[in-house]
Amino acid sequence: MRNISQAKAQFSALIREVEKGKEVVLTKAGKAVARLIPYRAARKPGSLAGRIWVAPDFDALPEDMAEAMGGAEAHKR
Repeated sequence: MRNISQAKAQFSALIREVEKGKEVVLTKAGKAVARLIPYRAARKPGSLAGRIWVAPDFDALPEDMAEAMGGAEAHKR
């Protein structure tokens, strides 16, 4: 944990710690207010193409479940 004043003075060193995979918690008046964590890129749509498989009926709700939820007809739309 580092207070904000320390973090300002040691920012480059804190960034090096984060680059190594560490998490740094910043405090103000003794309370945690923020954390510096390694950046992880957001998931790119289609990045798992060819590596996963989804059943053709994945979105189909089984009739017994549809009936239990109020009728199969309402869930086929």
